[in-house]
Amino acid sequence: MRIVNQAVSEDIAAGRGLRLNLGCGTKARPGFYGVDCLPLAGVDVVADLNAPLSLLPDDSVEEIYSRHTLEHVSHFMELMAELHRVTRPGGRIEIIVPHFSNPYGYSDPTHVRFFGAYSFFYFCDQADQPRRKVPAFYVTERFQVDSVRCRLLRHSLAERLARFLLERVINLNIGWLDWYERRLCRLLPAEDVRFVLRPKKSAIGCARRAA
Repeated sequence: MRIVNQAVSEDIAAGRGLRLNLGCGTKARPGFYGVDCLPLAGVDVVADLNAPLSLLPDDSVEEIYSRHTLEHVSHFMELMAELHRVTRPGGRIEIIVPHFSNPYGYSDPTHVRFFGAYSFFYFCDQADQPRRKVPAFYVTERFQVDSVRCRLLRHSLAERLARFLLERVINLNIGWLDWYERRLCRLLPAEDVRFVLRPKKSAIGCARRAA
């Protein structure tokens, strides 16, 4: 990991919360520092997301945005633990990733995983999960899922009409998304799925890190 923009180091030293765009490539996001594995133009932090974010202190990040990046990460569970570590209590994490029904996602040889509506509930306490429960014992870190939304493919006229008519219904709640994934997603596939997460951190744990 390497910080190439001195402003990042200055914000860390001053205790200002960072806003990070993970896997930014060449697309800057206003107000965010760009993080990518390649030293491209506009990249502020060069980092391999398969490795620890060693230069980011605990609770140093207030917001994370990542669009179509985590499907390339092999050490995904370890990355989730790192995101939990570096994000402040109440911090916002927005993740957009390919839905498993997207037929185009399978053509990219660098994709190592796909996602569904329940993917990030595996990092939640069962009390914070929907009615259909999933295992939550793979990691000790816990998150709260604030929202989940699918975006349908829209290349053909039928897909555009379906998106207009169906998206509002299936995104009403996780129950409708569950129905869509079980009954309809192979006929009308989704392009991607968007999650908004927040880390759950105990007051004791935060006090220990501050000390």
